[in-house]
Amino acid sequence: MARVFSGMQPTGNLHLGNYLGALKRFIPLQEEAESFFCVVDLHALTVPRDPEDLRKKTVELAALYVAAGLDPEKATLFAQSHNPHHAEAGWLLQCVTRMGELSRMTQFKDKSQGSDSVTAGLFTYPALMAGDILLYQADEVPVGEDQKQHLELARDLAERFNRQYGETFTIPEPRIGETGARIMGLDNPEKKMSKSAASEANFIGLLEDEKSIVKKFKRAVTDSENDIRYDPEKKPGVSNLLSIMSVITGKPVQTLTEEYQGKGYGHLKVDTAEVVIQELKPIQERFRELTQTGEIEEVLAKGAEKARAASEKTMARMKEVMGLIPGR
Repeated sequence: MARVFSGMQPTGNLHLGNYLGALKRFIPLQEEAESFFCVVDLHALTVPRDPEDLRKKTVELAALYVAAGLDPEKATLFAQSHNPHHAEAGWLLQCVTRMGELSRMTQFKDKSQGSDSVTAGLFTYPALMAGDILLYQADEVPVGEDQKQHLELARDLAERFNRQYGETFTIPEPRIGETGARIMGLDNPEKKMSKSAASEANFIGLLEDEKSIVKKFKRAVTDSENDIRYDPEKKPGVSNLLSIMSVITGKPVQTLTEEYQGKGYGHLKVDTAEVVIQELKPIQERFRELTQTGEIEEVLAKGAEKARAASEKTMARMKEVMGLIPGR
């Protein structure tokens, strides 16, 4: 059975883009592969965080994984900081990572631009991300387009490590969905929906109430025409609505385009809001149940045990081939 690894940061409010581009795609994987899903709380420390908020968001994200359909009996769900192998692997891989490779990372350029207080962690975290993946000998990694560069670095580091120290890592392949892997902002459909957007009109939170969802979709930016067709370059707003509806309903974009011929943008916006509400409703109900019982903390504890057991062999191999003596 193939092995899959993916992680999400417990920062900001998890939104529709995170769900359709990642979380919703993760759930079926537990049926077809040995799956490891990680709440990457160590990555969240690359910029200053309120400690109490980080703890809250870590539990909240784990609860949303389960509420969305992840079965802890079928997949391993854990917090990154609960498995010390991640930090160790991150450091060892930093020692084979080149400065030039890290400085070319697009996300580092974006987040550090205009700032004089950038941390070393923000610069080196792609090596930690590589360690996250390689520790579990992952065959596939479901990623969005914006993370593809980081996965390519992980592949490069795995190949370099294998050449330099001997066969150690599986070379992971990216798994990118054709539709819905990049959900755009409702207020600016030319940029990805973002947790850190300046305006809340940009995103739909997974725990958002129905009235707010309808209001945001009705105000979603489209264009001055009234022709419904899929054209991300010329009609990004309409194309984004079609993508959202396609991922949720399972209908091909072409089928939806044909169904909405002769109908206005208002009709498409309201219908998209309704399918989103119906998709999120059971998740919100299950989330409320989970956060009231303390069940998530138990899920994370058991997941950490499974994660440590799964990564132990790789960690020992890394240390051995790099010349570190075993402890007692």
